[in-house]
Parts: sequence; structure tokens; C-alpha cells
Amino acid sequence: MAGLTLDSGALIAFERGERRVVLHFAEAQRRGRGITVPTVVVAEVWRGGPRSARVASLLSSCIVEPLEVDLARSAGAAVAAITGAGIIDAIVMASAAMRGDYVLTSDFDDLDRLKLYFPSVRLLRV
Repeated sequence: MAGLTLDSGALIAFERGERRVVLHFAEAQRRGRGITVPTVVVAEVWRGGPRSARVASLLSSCIVEPLEVDLARSAGAAVAAITGAGIIDAIVMASAAMRGDYVLTSDFDDLDRLKLYFPSVRLLRV
């Protein structure tokens, strides 16, 4: 069953309380689908203090995925294959591809280019 993998934009949108993102999360939880956040996304978004309280709350109910070597290799190969691809975007896509997840993103165009390397990943706009 496909879950939901979050990129940094999705996490920031949640932090801001954007309704569309909250609805995606509620639907995933209602259907029993896992929500995964790669650790590199946490690093990109986390600033600590009160600002991060909402993100901390969400992370406690998510799978926070460490960057293992196979995931790193897959992302690195994607960056080599797709001109201009960013490593964090590639890690998010590689992570989702491993599980057949959807990716919730505010960076649709950049992640869409990475679908050339990860064609099974489906994208959802924030």
C-alpha cells in the first residue's frame, strides 16, 4: 500500500498550517498509510525552538527515515543522470521509490524531472 513521503516544502507547509497539506496527512492516516520523512528533510527544515514545535509533533507520528548507504547510492546515481538535480530532492525521490510512495511536494517541477530516474514515484502538489 503506497504511503506518503514528504519533501521540505510539504513539511514547511504543514508548519504553516496550510489546509491542503493537513488534509493530505489526515487522509493518509485515515487509510492507514505511512508518512515518511527522510532525515535530510528534517535537517533542511528544522530550526528549533517554538517554530519547530508543530514539526516535532508531526514527526512523532511519522517514520523518520535515516540515510542508509543504498538510498544514498540511488540518490547519487540520480543526480549524476539528471542534469541540475539536487541531492535532497533525489534522496526524497529515491526514498519514495523504495516503497512505491507518493511524494507530497511544493517543488513539483524539480521532482518531476527526477521522475525520469524514478518513474514509479507519483507526485502530489502542496
